[in-house]
Amino acid sequence: MTELPGAVVSAEWLAEHLNDVRVVDVRWYLDGRSGRAAYREGHIPGAVWLDIDAELSGWASPAAGRHPLPLPEQFAAVLGRVGIADETPVVAYDDAGGSIAARLWWMLRDQGQPAAVLDGGIQAWQGEVSTELPDVSPVQRRIRPWHPEHFASADEVAATNAVVYDARTAERYAHGDPAIDPRPGHIPGAHSAPWMANLGGDERLLPRDVLREIYSAADGRGAVAYCGSGVTACLDLLAMEVAGIQDTALYAGSWSQWASDSGRPVEEGVRSR
Repeated sequence: MTELPGAVVSAEWLAEHLNDVRVVDVRWYLDGRSGRAAYREGHIPGAVWLDIDAELSGWASPAAGRHPLPLPEQFAAVLGRVGIADETPVVAYDDAGGSIAARLWWMLRDQGQPAAVLDGGIQAWQGEVSTELPDVSPVQRRIRPWHPEHFASADEVAATNAVVYDARTAERYAHGDPAIDPRPGHIPGAHSAPWMANLGGDERLLPRDVLREIYSAADGRGAVAYCGSGVTACLDLLAMEVAGIQDTALYAGSWSQWASDSGRPVEEGVRSR
């Protein structure tokens, strides 16, 4: 079985191992554009498409957040349907610097499945793209529970001694966006760590030493990352993985859950990393 070189792979590596891994397109857009339509217009050959809303999340609600984790049996069924067996190496990609693909990477990482994100996304892909839907054979998968040490609840975030990072834009962190945020501000004490700041101008992850400096406050303390709904926070977690930061967790409910609870305190304004 092909061994992934790490949590991130280059387009060159993927081109050489395209037949040895299952490639998953997880393009998704907050503005309502269709990720499925983007996939059908052209994708990396052999890639399947998974929907963040319907397949990589559970039922959305103010109490659970916009993208809560699906039940383990639902996740197993989704992966099995597209032919991803228990030990199949997976490479996920998007067209947003890995900020969407990292959600699938984090979920698979929790399950002990070999997984990586394509550095630079589909824009980095130099080969041909395909409009053909791949012929996949469904498989049966073991149902594996989520590991609680990789995820944090709202109560655990409130009580944690780890560094808490908010992956939303600096503006949303400070003041919120009334179009999508239940309330302005951020979790008290959280540091602003916009997911875009993990990327260079080519939308690839910054070098390891730069990422390690960005997240130096978490070195030895651990970290919890959140965003608006538990998706783009996973790019912060991917960056910390590359940087060698240990003991990290995703607050999947994120701001969409926290701010919907009027009993949870909020903080506005700017706080540095």
